Amino acid sequence: MAVKQGSLSINSENIFPIIKKWLYSDHDIFYRELISNGCDAITKLQKLEVMGEYAFPEGYRPRIDVVVNPEEKTITVSDNGIGMTFEEVDEYINQIAFSGARDFLEKYKDKTNEDQIIGHFGLGFYSAFMVSDRVTIETKSWKNDAPGVFWESEGGSEFRMEESGRTEPGTTITLYVNEDSLEFVNEYRAKEVLTKYCSFMPVEIFLKNANKPAEPEKAADEETEEKIIEIDENGQEILDADAGEEEKDEKPKEEPINDTNPLWNKAPVDCTEEEYKKFYRTVFNDYKEPLFWIHLNMDYPFRLKGILYFPKVTSDYEPLDGVIKLYNTQVFIADNIKEVIPEFLMLLKGVIDCPDLPLNVSRSALQNDGFVKKISDYITKKVADRLSGMCKTDKTNYEKYWDDIAPFIKYGYIRDEKFRDKIKDFMLYKNLEGKYLTLPECLEENKDVRANTVFYLSNEKEQGQYIQMFKEAGLDAVYLTHSIDSPFISCVEQSQEDLHFVSVDADLDDVFKEKVDENDEAFKADAEALTEVFRKALNDENMTVQVEKLKNESIAAMITKSEDAKRMEEMFKRYTSPDKDVDNSMGGYGQSLVLNANHPLVRYILANQEAEQAPMFCKQLYDLALLSHAPLSPSRMGEFVRRSQEILMLLTK
Repeated sequence: MAVKQGSLSINSENIFPIIKKWLYSDHDIFYRELISNGCDAITKLQKLEVMGEYAFPEGYRPRIDVVVNPEEKTITVSDNGIGMTFEEVDEYINQIAFSGARDFLEKYKDKTNEDQIIGHFGLGFYSAFMVSDRVTIETKSWKNDAPGVFWESEGGSEFRMEESGRTEPGTTITLYVNEDSLEFVNEYRAKEVLTKYCSFMPVEIFLKNANKPAEPEKAADEETEEKIIEIDENGQEILDADAGEEEKDEKPKEEPINDTNPLWNKAPVDCTEEEYKKFYRTVFNDYKEPLFWIHLNMDYPFRLKGILYFPKVTSDYEPLDGVIKLYNTQVFIADNIKEVIPEFLMLLKGVIDCPDLPLNVSRSALQNDGFVKKISDYITKKVADRLSGMCKTDKTNYEKYWDDIAPFIKYGYIRDEKFRDKIKDFMLYKNLEGKYLTLPECLEENKDVRANTVFYLSNEKEQGQYIQMFKEAGLDAVYLTHSIDSPFISCVEQSQEDLHFVSVDADLDDVFKEKVDENDEAFKADAEALTEVFRKALNDENMTVQVEKLKNESIAAMITKSEDAKRMEEMFKRYTSPDKDVDNSMGGYGQSLVLNANHPLVRYILANQEAEQAPMFCKQLYDLALLSHAPLSPSRMGEFVRRSQEILMLLTK
């Protein structure tokens, strides 16, 4: 076979600078491209064997070997797959996907900093030139009569190819790495990249450092070391059964760096709980056990497999960034392609393997891809089905997980109408007794007091006084204490007519009050007098003061805030720095001071409203009410402490 030389049919001298620039930020991807090609070559040979056109030699084991040589500054990637003939090398390597290169240049010549598309138009092999000055290929086709082929190119524009002496089918690619990319010749860096891209490729991958010394041989004196020989009763030497095992153990066992049969490829019934947890720990380096998981398996109308894990969230302040790893036939594509996963499920951790997506997925293409939308809808449905199924058949565990999963389930309820429709009957609300109720059950609890109303608490510590009142009155309320709950309950109200959520510290319900005769002029006069004295003492003519006869006589005064005002305040908090000193103590939209006409302190102020200490008592009573409702600002707290000491001093006179 004659030596062939020539220029690569690139159709433009600019294609290699474009390839190099395209993946500048992640040029480690060449490892994935070359190994993926090797996997394809082995898969094709296996298909030929199944078709009866090829017979594997005895002991054949499909494999890909990666050898780094720091001294020689080379990387070799070898497979024992289908190989190539002289004509195939000329066609697939020298012509670079025919006229596709021209289309490539025209389409992308002004977009060289955008999405990765290496692998499009058959350019995957040429990713090797991103890190190499020179690349060689030695290959032998599976066809018996085809000789081996050697190909080389420097710079990616000129090539030389000739017959080689290779006798076994397969391909070996050698990269002579340039000075800027020597990190990839380092064994540990190579393993890091291979773990990132190739952990689950379907063919075993082995990594070796060519410069690592072989295991030292035993010295001659060690081999002739005196040995005690035991003789049995027949005069025969007793052989040590363990000796052979030790000798076997001395040989280092060759281990692939990848798992060729990842858990997502198995049927859920064949996977144990420990296997799911181990996979989670290994893939995500997270040693907090996941709450539960969903195993995805779909063949029509598209192929998709995967596992989604619901992680345990330990606090409101813990980062909720999930990790979704996207694969194509066990080949890693990217982390967190948001277009494939519904937005509200980006808090999850998991893997998705979809062979119908292109290997080099373009994010801009995904955004406009109807197929990707179908994948997202499928995942949404599977999550909703899993949650509803758990609620129906395993309510005990569902309740146990609810507090952890509630934030992103509620987020999904807000963001996704289809998900909302599927999950609305399976949303849970924890009541004051710690029981988990559905929305209809919540409404049933208080229907005789206020129909179509759910009372809720947003801060157990600050609303303790109100919670106690509810318990004493036999009323129920539910915990809605997460930052997502304010927009969540607004969404629930919008989707269900006549339904209202009301905070426990909103306007007092009649159940807490004694009935007062509307014609009781004396009570009206007392209420007007108390209103006037408190407004004057607190220097706030617009303060809303309500005088009521509360059934709980231990409460002198309390603060209530209308539901509308409370929600506006919550919204304000979301857009205000948590370190900002907000004074919650002076009036405010929708806020009322409720005075209990049955309490001795209130009656004392009414009877002694002209006394010198009356304004001080009014201020103290107001601050006590505020303190039961929310923390005082630092400046107001200082004034409260000073005034408390002054009141105590009165007792010494």
